[in-house]
Amino acid sequence: MSRVSIVIPTLNEASCLERTLHQLSILNPPAGEILVVDGGSEDATIAIANKIGIKVLSCQPPGRSLQMNYGAKAATGDILCFLHADTCVPDDLIAVIIATLEDKSVAGGGFISLMAGFETTRWGVSLHNYLKTYYAPLIFHPHLFFKGLRLLFGDQVMFCRRGDFWECGGFNDALPILEEADLCLKLVKRGKIRQVNRIVTSSDRRVARWGTLKATGIYLYIGLLWGLGVSPTYLKKFYEDIR
Repeated sequence: MSRVSIVIPTLNEASCLERTLHQLSILNPPAGEILVVDGGSEDATIAIANKIGIKVLSCQPPGRSLQMNYGAKAATGDILCFLHADTCVPDDLIAVIIATLEDKSVAGGGFISLMAGFETTRWGVSLHNYLKTYYAPLIFHPHLFFKGLRLLFGDQVMFCRRGDFWECGGFNDALPILEEADLCLKLVKRGKIRQVNRIVTSSDRRVARWGTLKATGIYLYIGLLWGLGVSPTYLKKFYEDIR
């Protein structure tokens, strides 16, 4: 059986990390390894990971692309899975990943992200995010869409073979956002990108802060400008960090 390394980039994620790591502890089959790559947390993030016995790597300066690449370099599994600290996964995550990549025509994949909080499930935003995986490549890269391109985003728990990841150059360290979508554009040269018909659940903290209409508007605006070639560095100004 393939060995899956789960890489979790963190920066002040104490409010959600323990729940995520608990869910990873009951995976069946288990992950080959779990690596928390911390960008300099000033809260209890590192202490939580240490208490549970998860290996913590320090990566400075912080940056999600930098941290995920750093974790990928340290990983020993032949499959890499990139997980956000505020995302919960099904207990058969590893089996689903391995089964998906048993198809040699598939280079990478991700899940359907359901956005939820303590009091509500964001059905509308979640539906838009699901559809965006398909309509964004169809509109902006139609020739690649019909070759199997699907654009995956951070909360969709992206995975791929380690060999393909590095042959594509990994994540672009210069990108402050949309690094997963950029990787999809590189991976599709090696095979199809699949959105697996299974759900992971991500925190709605950003939508809760912005409100549904504002959040949807920002997602559409960023996606449109990115598709037109606007620099992600400029787009990051509209996508504030929220913890």
